[in-house]
Amino acid sequence: MIRKPAVSGLFYPADPAQLTRFLQTHLRPTDEPIEARAVVVPHAGYPYSGETAAAVYRAVRLPNRFVILGPNHTGLGSALAISSEGGWETPLGVARIDDALASELLGACPGLQESPTAHSREHSLEVQIPFLQHLLGDSFSFVPICIGTGKLETLVSLGRAIGQVLSELSEPVMIVASSDMNHFESAAVTEAKDQLAIDQMLAMDSSGLYEVVCRNDISMCGYGPAIVALEAALVLGARRATLIRHSHSGQVTGDNQRVVGYAGLAVC
Repeated sequence: MIRKPAVSGLFYPADPAQLTRFLQTHLRPTDEPIEARAVVVPHAGYPYSGETAAAVYRAVRLPNRFVILGPNHTGLGSALAISSEGGWETPLGVARIDDALASELLGACPGLQESPTAHSREHSLEVQIPFLQHLLGDSFSFVPICIGTGKLETLVSLGRAIGQVLSELSEPVMIVASSDMNHFESAAVTEAKDQLAIDQMLAMDSSGLYEVVCRNDISMCGYGPAIVALEAALVLGARRATLIRHSHSGQVTGDNQRVVGYAGLAVC
């Protein structure tokens, strides 16, 4: 089954030439790419968060297999929703789902369920695909997982199970955690709240991230995917995280009273 794009023309250009021009402009090559187990990238409209997302993708050495984790904004489908066959279409073509890896993850991760409904209208995973298509062409495959729970124990368990599956493979798989940061407060408040969450990710502390998000009312929509990615990366031997870029929408719109924060990190 081929999933048709849900947000092309909304979050990113529907015209292939226009989309390619944006990606060519922002995905300048890096001389010494970072060897990363996982990355955290934003998922807002490309005019707002695209530069931060691109900064991450151009900073790291990309493998040919990915697990892409995103939050469930729609509330549709299963709480831990995987798509395990077919492909996802964007204006740049069809990206293949890694059915073999998806099957292994389904067998190893408690609570993970096939749920096309959860993916049907979700933008947080879809917007990552054109970056990979531009950089890797059709040489990559991926497994999308849409996360609709905020339970720490469930997130930690899922992350460790994913890490264990990936640790047994002979080739690298990168974990992509899709998340925007604090939403719809002033730039000053958002920068301060974002930093609290960023500090916990830099410390590789998933429980600390959960605690500061809850305690400080940080509306980081993808803290669940970030927790899963951190836990999986730790199983894979990651020991440090690096902040690549931190920005907010006010830097584009000029409105600093009601912004959304964006952070890009590499977990190595």
